[in-house]
Amino acid sequence: MLKRIAELDSGAVLITGNGRRLARVYLNAWTRRGMRVLAEYLPFQVEGDVYIGSPFDGKDFDAYLIVNPLSRPKEEREALYEWLSKNRDKLVLLYEGKYIKDSITRYRIKDFIDYLIAYKRETVGFEQVDVMRLENGRIVESKTYIRRY
Repeated sequence: MLKRIAELDSGAVLITGNGRRLARVYLNAWTRRGMRVLAEYLPFQVEGDVYIGSPFDGKDFDAYLIVNPLSRPKEEREALYEWLSKNRDKLVLLYEGKYIKDSITRYRIKDFIDYLIAYKRETVGFEQVDVMRLENGRIVESKTYIRRY
């Protein structure tokens, strides 16, 4: 399912739990395919060309990076939800620092995302990545990946 996300042409992907490496992999894959990416700012380095700016200004790009969408004030979240509903044909990567997995059902953003990737680094020597595909705010497919280090 992780490879399927890298090959997307449109849709919204929410990465939670400070999964910088995953977000960087996806942005690099999309820029290698020739997509023009606009980011609010970059919390990590990306190999391809990424433009910095606000996605809400009406600029037309192939993919967008929006950082910490759930940690914003209510007015900004509402503006983001409206923007996401109007831009369903674009590829949007939403990167959230805090960990959210099962509690996604309490957030309204569940209605606007297609995939949720919940990254969790455990203290006992492994990382866990839960990938869920959502349709109309409901989880329809789920897969867990575990990596020991």
